[in-house]
Amino acid sequence: MDPGLFRYDEPYTYGRPRRRTNYFAWTVAILLLTGLAISAWIGSFYIIGQPERPESYRILQKLHKVDPPKRFELTAAPAGEFLTAQQVFERYSTMGAAELTKVNGELVRNYIRNFQQVRGLVPYVIGRYTIMEARELGPHDVFTSGMVALTNAVEHGELLMEHVYPADPQAVPLMKQALTVGLEVKLERTHDLSAVIHVERLEDGRLMITTLPLLYGQYMVTRGPGTFTLEPPLDLNLEAGWPLFKQSLRAKAEARFASYRQQKAPAPANLPVPGLAPSVTPPAENELVRIEQAVAVQPPAAMPKLDKHGKPIPAPKGGKLAKNQKAVPAPTAAPVASRPVVAKETPSPTPIAVAAASPPPKPAAPEPTESQPSVVAKPVATPPERVAVASPPVATPVPALPAQPVPPDASGNALASTAGGSTWKTFPAGKMPLGRLITTGDLKDLADRGIAGERVYLKGQFVVNIADANRAVLRPRQRLTDTVLRFGAGSSTRIIVDYPAGYSPPAQGSVVNRDESRPYEITEVRKQDDGQLNVFVREIMR
Repeated sequence: MDPGLFRYDEPYTYGRPRRRTNYFAWTVAILLLTGLAISAWIGSFYIIGQPERPESYRILQKLHKVDPPKRFELTAAPAGEFLTAQQVFERYSTMGAAELTKVNGELVRNYIRNFQQVRGLVPYVIGRYTIMEARELGPHDVFTSGMVALTNAVEHGELLMEHVYPADPQAVPLMKQALTVGLEVKLERTHDLSAVIHVERLEDGRLMITTLPLLYGQYMVTRGPGTFTLEPPLDLNLEAGWPLFKQSLRAKAEARFASYRQQKAPAPANLPVPGLAPSVTPPAENELVRIEQAVAVQPPAAMPKLDKHGKPIPAPKGGKLAKNQKAVPAPTAAPVASRPVVAKETPSPTPIAVAAASPPPKPAAPEPTESQPSVVAKPVATPPERVAVASPPVATPVPALPAQPVPPDASGNALASTAGGSTWKTFPAGKMPLGRLITTGDLKDLADRGIAGERVYLKGQFVVNIADANRAVLRPRQRLTDTVLRFGAGSSTRIIVDYPAGYSPPAQGSVVNRDESRPYEITEVRKQDDGQLNVFVREIMR
């Protein structure tokens, strides 16, 4: 067939030249779009990965990609390590400028992210610090509301700390009255979580750290008026830069504090003498402590009465009983002691003698009793008074000291610090922090598992074997059946109790009762090869 018989010409190309594709222009356009996509991808990683930069933080705030700082609970805080002033100085003083800049970026980044993506452990600061100067925070600071206190470490003078107290503007006037020059701030690992968020190396080789309490709790001064509560900041002004006390403000604060110390210089009789051992650092006359709100203990619910098939018996309507059915009293919840039980002035089958700080009164007339009286030692700041000594359970008259009325606690839920060489916070009855309450029967299991940072309390009845100035050795009180089953062998558990300075341990041979409202706090449990358990506890009750 003739190939030209059915010729077909494209109508669009008939009579006009065919266009050529500009591949160069398309290549340039594709490269530009690819570069733009890569730049946006890298920029997003840069902004999200470094929120501590002011421009990144501002962009993330406009996109609502930054959560405000939150308040942590003591039992749900980020995992961290507690460092003393000397440990903080040794860790950061050896770092170079580049390494310190990198560490500061990580510290602020962790705080902005609410410690969600932390590498390693969060550094917490503990120890005693003296306030050199405190000032109010304003719009030109990183934290725009509250106060900041410039402090100096008591144990290591080469470390300065600016402790931030973010709060609402309404609380600032009371904070100014509380945060005064010379006030001591005591940070303890059991109650305070002050995280390091910035480290600054000064020109003279010292370090200045910036810390912030993650609990945002309620604070009071032991000898000051009122309390103030901290609040997490709603916004951060990172353009203001770190630290909060710039060089000029810090120099003026140190000069004023040096003048203050000269005015408060000790008398010549209190100055150290060469050749004599230095005395113990005197306790602070006034301290800033954090208040913990105690959760009320709820009584257990009453259990309904069950029939022989295990089903609950419904209560009769209108108070009527079925035929041949006896009235059964409804079960009641066991009372929960919210404060220590002391003996009344009226006769009682089981009187409890309390050692008071007043002069020893004349012994009361003997009263017949059927059970053994228990003795509760009350901490006093004077030499120990005479306490009733426990005797074997016999139905003979036992003399007991007349109980003194317990004064009402005027501090509410405040945590008051004791004075002396070894001090810690003590609590009113039933106002200690939440924790696990165990008896002496659970100590072996606790020795195998360990405390592991958990707050554990111990209750029970103990006999005082040895009493010293600030320490007593107790043994769990055994019943007659336990002694017979052990063939006369003694208890293999030994309780070593440490008392704060100013407290008087109970007398040797006395019996100490500690219930859920006044327990001991366990600090360590050691198990020897022969099965002996050494339980180290401390007195935390007032």
